[in-house]
Amino acid sequence: MARILTVFALFALPSLQKAVTKSFSPLKFAKNGTFQISILEDLHFGENAWDAWGPEQDVNSVKVINEVLDKESPDLVVLNGDLITGDNAFLQNATVYIDEIVAPLVERGLTWASTYGNHDSQYNLSREAMLAREQRYPNSRTKQMVFGKDSGVSNYYIPVFGADNNDYIGAPAMLLWFFDSRGGYYFQELDESGNQIAQPNWVDTSVVTWFKETNTALRKKYHRTIPSLVFVHIPTNASLAAQTEVGISDTHEPGINDDYTLAQQGEGWCANDTTSDSCVYGGQDVPFMEALVSTPGVIGVFSGHDHGDTWCYKWDKLLPGMSVHGNGINLCFGQHSGYGGYGSWIRGSRQVLVTEAMLSRGEADTWIRLESGDVVGSVSLNATYGEDTYPITPDTLT
Repeated sequence: MARILTVFALFALPSLQKAVTKSFSPLKFAKNGTFQISILEDLHFGENAWDAWGPEQDVNSVKVINEVLDKESPDLVVLNGDLITGDNAFLQNATVYIDEIVAPLVERGLTWASTYGNHDSQYNLSREAMLAREQRYPNSRTKQMVFGKDSGVSNYYIPVFGADNNDYIGAPAMLLWFFDSRGGYYFQELDESGNQIAQPNWVDTSVVTWFKETNTALRKKYHRTIPSLVFVHIPTNASLAAQTEVGISDTHEPGINDDYTLAQQGEGWCANDTTSDSCVYGGQDVPFMEALVSTPGVIGVFSGHDHGDTWCYKWDKLLPGMSVHGNGINLCFGQHSGYGGYGSWIRGSRQVLVTEAMLSRGEADTWIRLESGDVVGSVSLNATYGEDTYPITPDTLT
């Protein structure tokens, strides 16, 4: 194993050397007024490193990343959780998979930002170590803005400035918010019986408070509402309610809907924040949902976690069984990007494109670029999304 790690580190080193020679300015819209994001999620690198099929999955995942980036030209890549299958990680090398994941981005001179998922926190893998590994690269914009054991790590925002704002002064044209939905297990912690200790799988209330206070401060500072996109690995209960209580239409909300029922924040937890086989959902994501719908300018929330769901739903009403009323925010899943993790749905990456004109209307265009090169699920998240008719997304397996 040590020899494998040494060889792997040597392969990773040239990418790091190349990365440190490049510097990155604040994000801004292109001269033509566009900004595009490619979302890679559920890559699950590092599964079963001791078997031949584990490393082969990582090779195939790198191919997916290359296929997508050969076809798309994003201004930012978002790694939206479960970068590594920490369940299979060894303590001494858990974070070196970051180098393999980001190598295609470094080679293209692309910049990225991450959220961390439930598989990124395990007994031998910590979010803090992943963040430290990422931050060796100037390409990485992943940060930590909320501190404390209960807060998680990948909670932060990034401003995106307008095309004409060459000095990066004044109000950003858009804000990108990143949230840590936690989950998995605490790093190197065991209970009195020697069992791993489960970490809550929702956005913590300390983070919700930070989000509301920070957004309010930004609105006061710039005297305006700034349009926003949100990225969080585990979806909220609103996505589950939309799926099970209303239903997802394959012509109005095109996408795969095979993870039925989907797994949401608070799944498997009781209302008193303890775990039990008798508890299905504890409702701990209610404060986060309330914050999202009460924050002006949020256009969409993009999640992963449920590999077999790839649709978007406009949450514009009080859904059955819920106490939080939707305000028209779009709830979107991406596409399972990695060959690690469960499921054999064709891999790919959700793309999100906004223009400064679209932001003023609270709109975004989005589609999924598949590893085959095909595009599916192309929709406009506008005022009539959910009413407009689109082609059905094929349920393709590899």
